[in-house]
Amino acid sequence: MENLRGIGFMILAMASFALEDALVKTLAASMPAGLVLIFVGLCGAVFFWLLCRRRGIRVVSPAFLNRPLLLRTIAEIAGTVFMVAAIVSMPLSTASAIMQAAPLMVGFGAVLLFGAVFGWRRWAALATGFAGVLVIIRPGLDSFDPVSLLALAATASMSARDLATRAVPREIPSLLIAFYGFCAMAVAGGILTPFLEGAAPVASRNLWLLLMAACCGICGYFAITQAMRIGEVAVVTPFRYTRLLFAITLGFVVFGERPDLPMMVGAALILGSGLYTLHRERHARSRPLSSALKAG
Repeated sequence: MENLRGIGFMILAMASFALEDALVKTLAASMPAGLVLIFVGLCGAVFFWLLCRRRGIRVVSPAFLNRPLLLRTIAEIAGTVFMVAAIVSMPLSTASAIMQAAPLMVGFGAVLLFGAVFGWRRWAALATGFAGVLVIIRPGLDSFDPVSLLALAATASMSARDLATRAVPREIPSLLIAFYGFCAMAVAGGILTPFLEGAAPVASRNLWLLLMAACCGICGYFAITQAMRIGEVAVVTPFRYTRLLFAITLGFVVFGERPDLPMMVGAALILGSGLYTLHRERHARSRPLSSALKAG
């Protein structure tokens, strides 16, 4: 039952994040995308600041100078800048498909930084996933769009953020990490504002969309935290990929996007390799237990 609840929270988180992306893309057509990020980031920061205050957690703390947390915040800023630049400049479904390669990059980074051991099957899965990214980006072909490199840079930055998160000491509360994460989003908005210009905001309509985007961001972060705490990581993590399904649906319904065959093939390669990698990780973790039971 706990795993089912965890899966439900993970799907809710992915739906929230996909809807947040769609709202940002919609708002960017009528106002600077940087201002959208500043608004959403400040709303989230205030929300988690109130939660921290309620629980007696100091937000102005020496913990921010913790090296992994500082690196995580920097990677969060970079990832948000590249991600928003990508979803504003290219189809939402295509950008989301490329960014599904993040778990594969995290796995590769775990080998380099944390000494994780991969067998040939996992290396083959990683190679297949990155081949899927190349199929979507299509470097060297006439259909190659340099803007797709923004989504690739976002994927690399978000992977670095996840790797840094693993190194953050457990005594640093998740609420404090969330607070700094939303502050990083506001900083990213300040960086983007001079580069992504837009028309002046239409107060009434844009205000409601901004509030919806902020609620989606907060809901998504809360839901993914609950999912990872309630369910087994190996069980709930594969449902991260539902974000692509939500992104393709929103892209089709809201923006009239029609993913082409190479994009769908590349997305299938990324999803398949990611799910297989997670399956192998779950199998590797259960193997010692199985061996112990047989020995007993």
